[in-house]
Amino acid sequence: MTTISEPKPHRSPRAAWTAAHAPVTGVPRWARTAAYAIPLTVLPSSIWRIAVCTFGAPIADVPMAGGQGQLPSWLPLAAFVILLSIASELLAFTAVGLVSAWGEVFPYWIPGLRGRRVPALAAVVPAALGATVLTLLCTWFVVSHALGLTIQGNALTANAILNFDDWKGGLAVMAYAPLLLWGPLLGAVTVAYWRRRTGAHGCGAPHRPTGRPGRRPMLPGREHPTRARSA
Repeated sequence: MTTISEPKPHRSPRAAWTAAHAPVTGVPRWARTAAYAIPLTVLPSSIWRIAVCTFGAPIADVPMAGGQGQLPSWLPLAAFVILLSIASELLAFTAVGLVSAWGEVFPYWIPGLRGRRVPALAAVVPAALGATVLTLLCTWFVVSHALGLTIQGNALTANAILNFDDWKGGLAVMAYAPLLLWGPLLGAVTVAYWRRRTGAHGCGAPHRPTGRPGRRPMLPGREHPTRARSA
């Protein structure tokens, strides 16, 4: 594993954050935009869950009586929803590493790995698996609801939260609809990361300068030696 020479660790957390999230050379603009959009696809549903389940906002007809569900007695539903939303945002934010410096070189605050090159597969494999699972799960969620089923295959009840019967159901749909973009966006950013790290272009072949092998490229304003002799 290669160690990259790195400047002296930043003392302020703000400077360390800025350095770790500095844009990497060669990242397409669309990939950077997609990576930063991924946490935003998770944000609306997180806000909706916290508003309904933690603060009891009257924007959904959710039966909260005995609302522990299958949660253990020591974990309140309100706390679980907050933890779930925070975990979702942190997981979504890891996509930013695919276009930032900390996705290619371990930051200095990671003991034992600081300054070392991040193996491409260490980032690509979990990102690709996550993109695949998210895409399949969200697709099945949409298909099952269109068929009147839950994701477990049971029939939807009349008081399903996601519906178009009233404004509350429509609001819930609007909050969860952006999640459909999480998997495809992550997949596209992962492909861009893999191509950049491996130098793959076209059908996976490493990029090489065009021209005949073994011949130095002609510089502007300089004649070819054969032509000069014949002249």
